Parts: sequence; structure tokens; C-alpha cells
Amino acid sequence: MTQTDYKNAVEQLKKYSYHYYVLDDPITTDEEYDILYHKVVAYEAQNSSHILADSPTQRVGDVPQDKFDKAHHLSRMWSLEDIFNRDELETWVNRITKGYGDVRFYCEPKFDGASLNLIYDNGVLVQAITRGDGTLGEDVTQNAKTIQSIPLSIDYSGRIEIRGEVVIFKEDFEKINEDRLRAGESLFANPRNAAAGSLRQLDTRITASRRLVFMPYGIGDNTLELKNLSERMEWVYGLGFRNPHMTHLCTSAEEIETFYHEMRVERDNFAMLLDGMVIKVDAIAVQDELGYTVKNPRWAAAYKFPAIEKLTTLREVIMQVGRSGVVTPVAIVEPVDIEGVSVERSTLHNFDEIERKDIRIGDKVIILRSGDVIPKIVKVIASERDGSEQVISRPKHCPVCGSELLDEGALIKCQNMGCEARVVNSIIYFASKACLNIDGLGDKIVEALHQSGMVKEVSDLFSLTMDQLLSLEGFKEKKSRNLLDAISAAKGCDCWRFINALGIEHIGEVASKTLCGAFGTSFDTATREEILALEGFGGEMVESILEFVRVNQEKIERLRTILNPIVPIKIEAAENPFKGKSVVITGSMSVPRDSIKALLEELGAKVASSVSKKTDYVVYGEDAGSKYDKAVELGVTLLTEGEFRNLTVLSDEAPTAQGSSVKPKYSLFD
Repeated sequence: MTQTDYKNAVEQLKKYSYHYYVLDDPITTDEEYDILYHKVVAYEAQNSSHILADSPTQRVGDVPQDKFDKAHHLSRMWSLEDIFNRDELETWVNRITKGYGDVRFYCEPKFDGASLNLIYDNGVLVQAITRGDGTLGEDVTQNAKTIQSIPLSIDYSGRIEIRGEVVIFKEDFEKINEDRLRAGESLFANPRNAAAGSLRQLDTRITASRRLVFMPYGIGDNTLELKNLSERMEWVYGLGFRNPHMTHLCTSAEEIETFYHEMRVERDNFAMLLDGMVIKVDAIAVQDELGYTVKNPRWAAAYKFPAIEKLTTLREVIMQVGRSGVVTPVAIVEPVDIEGVSVERSTLHNFDEIERKDIRIGDKVIILRSGDVIPKIVKVIASERDGSEQVISRPKHCPVCGSELLDEGALIKCQNMGCEARVVNSIIYFASKACLNIDGLGDKIVEALHQSGMVKEVSDLFSLTMDQLLSLEGFKEKKSRNLLDAISAAKGCDCWRFINALGIEHIGEVASKTLCGAFGTSFDTATREEILALEGFGGEMVESILEFVRVNQEKIERLRTILNPIVPIKIEAAENPFKGKSVVITGSMSVPRDSIKALLEELGAKVASSVSKKTDYVVYGEDAGSKYDKAVELGVTLLTEGEFRNLTVLSDEAPTAQGSSVKPKYSLFD
């Protein structure tokens, strides 16, 4: 790659990122982006003096910072005056129009996140500062550079401040909390807290993983000659920043009120949370004449949406058992009206969260509801306690079937296959492709069989008759015969499918094959020490197996007798590059991934579901995602599908790194 090629590649990568992160309109595949990105990385490794400041490789630093330095804004970041109803709006508008006649007002969404001030000098991003007290904030420049919707360079020759809100998409917020829940970490109360916390991570790699988004809302220090705010914001969007696509110029309080209600209707359709609408005088000259109070600009206000947080009292806690067996505590609160909806229940997530927040029955609590999101308790008002409050105890037995519960800290689960609360889901999983692969036994049919009383637990499937099926709506003789044949064909299944189909918590396909290889169909007679000695089995997995066997011993024996699962004779694989190696498959392939997986297992490889330091190879296709990123981070060898195809089963040369040349002897694929 020449220097010119390198510059062109950087520009192409910037174009790809702009379309993906700003326009939400991808123009290439992840694979093509990654290939070009790694070419740029290779060039920069050889030519460190040629690295461009706006190269995408400069977005993420490698060394965590010790602390954030304080930094001054070039011009003050002001807070906004709040407006809550039509009367207050008219008073605010009249105060301005009384002195300036016909005035246009620029209205835009008020995103609920963390304010950030970007300083560009001669087109280069030189500093990013949090709001702080409006005059002095924290320098988070390295973290800001990880946010893909913030351009590292813009087409502007002077010095300018671009201001906006750093937010997190609602779906990404839920994923972050799911990851934190699995890791046993405290949950973020709302997307605003998640955005602020992510922006202030000392390790930029954590910030980069949070998928933050920058939404510009204004300009600070500048030398622009554009006379209206609306024109200036269009200019900002043209620099490569995201456009909220719901802005409007209004000329009266009535028009502002109408647009405000339109935005309230649309708020739940936004990818990120809104907490109101911002109203600003459009003409810059009028803004300058109106000036500022001690706290706020006189030419701008925030028209807030009705409160979605209310104070109420926690009356009791009930336990709900989900279809997967997870026991979830649900708060019953004094009914409270939030945006016209009477809220009487709130999720408590799990018992670790209850203990972390020290939630007790009788507490005064703040409850949050946003759109269609399930209401949740975000804060306890401990100062209101009078001593009568009751600690919420962790349940030890299932509230539905009475079986002993598996307590893993964050999650508490009923493992009884016959529990009324989870029986339908356990049957659906039992029949799924990864388990017994019973063709025709889909979700709706399982639900119909259960509702009719014909199938109350998994073993009942094998005693179904033609007459029973014909009595169900939509079942004719051919459909009934096909289903009965498919159920019968599940008998004599592979040992690992039998174990996997039981639905033991933490035991998937890989673990089921390991159990089968070690104990055959008699895995339920293995001791704690014997299971713990197996490769890849930790204490949590072992306790889950033992608890499952303790609760379901009779059901396991009954199914084993019915299915008569087979333990396959293990054939030693010939020597090949993958024998004894741990391999992860990710992304879309030209052939089914199950075929690649089966082939690797025939070659003696262990196919894992997640990337770790013990992973030897990652075979990836298009849209590889986080597993690819993890492999890069850990230095795991990466193989494209094409490279995987070209490797030989009996080659004396093991695959090296991505892009290596290996002379094939026998192709893995026909």
C-alpha cells in the first residue's frame, strides 16, 4: 500500500462509518470494512510518521487513563429554563415577542443523556469536555474519539465548539444491563446514567464497547456568519453529525404547542430517550440582545414532557416463575398515575438488585416508567423509614410447584421439568433442532397440546394417540400421522441430544457432548468430583447438574427408558490442524454453520460458543460482530471461510494468522 492508497483507504473507511453510524444506511459489509481496516493498521505499523489524525485507528487508545483532567470551555455551557404547561409556554413566548415582534422559534428534541462540548481547531477535534459547572468540566477527549458519530475532523478552518448530548440507544441500554446482570454487576438505573458513566470510563475500550451516540444541539464559540440557528444546525449536520430529523420552525405559542404534542406522540419511536422539547429563538441577533440571566439564556427553554418518575409505596412482593424457570420478584405498589397510566406493579429484576438497593416492603420508592418499558424502582427513600419495613427474603422453594430452587445469586431458578410455569417452554426446547429435532412440533402445537391436557410433561408426548390429535382443531389424519412418526423417530437419539434436551441450566450442546463422552447416558449417577474433573466444567455448572438430577430423577429415568439414547462409538481423528483445538465459528457462511461445526468435530476439534484465551482459532464469515472483536483483542488466530476451506485435513502445517499461505493437500469441503 502506498501513502496515496493509505489516504484513500482512510477516506473510504470514514465514508463507511458515516453511512453506518450517522445515516443508519450501511454501504458495505462488516467483512469488507474489517479487511480495509486491517490494511490501514498494517500500513500504519510500518509508517508511524504517516498516521493521519482522523484515521479510524486513532479512535481507541490502549492504555487506561489514571484520571480526567479539568478543562475550561471556550464559552459557557448554560442550563435551560424549564416549562411544564401551556400557560408557562405562552408567558415565555409573550415575554420575547413583546419586545421583538414576530419571532421564529427553532424547536428540536431534548435528548436525555450527558452534555458534551467538542472543540475543533482548523478542522481537527482537539478537545472534548463534559458540561461540569458550565465553565469548567472534565477532559474526556480520548473517550469522545471512540464515539463513531463524532467526526475526528470537519471542514472548518477556524476554532469552533460543537455541543450536543451523548446518549445510548434504548436497545443497547437493555443489552448493557443484561451483560452487567450476567456479570453480577449493579444495573444502570436509566440510559442517561449509562451514557454518563460510559463517557467517564478511564479505559477507552470500555467506552468504545458501549455504542454511545452524539446528538448535536448547538454551537458555542465560533466565527460563523450564518444569521439563524436553523441555518447553523443544518451546517452542522452537513459536517457529518447526526440529524435528529424532527426539528421545526414555529412562529407562535400555538404552533409550538402543536409540535410539542406531535413530538410527545413520537417519543417512543425514537431510538433514544427524550425528556422534552427545546425551544430557541432562531435569529442569532435576537439571541444576543436577549442575553442571559445568572443561570439561563433568555432566548431558550426546555418544554418538559410529563414526569415519568413518581413517588409511591412498596406494599408487597410476589414471585413470578417464567417459562424458563427463572423466579422474578415483582413489586406491588400503591397505584400511581404516570402519563395517564395507573401503575400498580414494578419489576425488581432479581434478588441481588433488591439487596444492592436495600429495597424493603413498606419503603417509599421512586418508580420509573418510559413508554412501553416495564415500570421499575430506581431509588429507595431510606430517610422516610419508620422501622416497620420488612426485609425481602430470598425464596427457597418454587411458588408454583414447591420444588427446591437453584440459587445462583443474581438468578434463582426452578429446574422441575414438570413445573406448570415452565412445562410448555421445556417441551418446546426438548423438540427443538438442537435437541430431539422433532419436526412439526412447533410452539403453537405444544401450547395446544398442553392446554388440552394431553401433554402435561415431556414424557406425555410419547403416549399421544391418533384419536387424541384428531380431536384438536386443525389436525387431519396426515398431519397427525406425520407428527406421531416424528415423535417416534426421536427414539434411539444420540446420547448428547438426550442430555441437551433436558434443558439443564448452563448445560448446552458442548457440555452435553462432554458429559455423554465421560458417562454415557448415566450422567445422573456421576459424583460432584467426577463432573468437576471434566474440562470446561466449573462449580456453577456442577451445582446446576446436581440440583437438576435431585429434582428430576424420576423424569430422567422415565425419558431414558422411552428414548433409549445411543452412545456413539468414538473414532479417533487423524492428525490435522484442528485436532484437539478449540474453535469458535461466527458470522454468516456460504454453507450452514452446523455443517462446519460437524466437520470440525469429526476432525477432533472442540467447537466452543464463546471466545476466550483458550480459543485456538475463530472461523468467521460476514457480520462476525463481537466474537471477531474479542479474538482480535486476545490475539486469537482468525480464519476467513475461504482460508478455512483451503486448509487441509492432513496438512503438516498448522494455520498461522489471517492472510497466511498454506499449501493444501486435501480440501475440507467437496
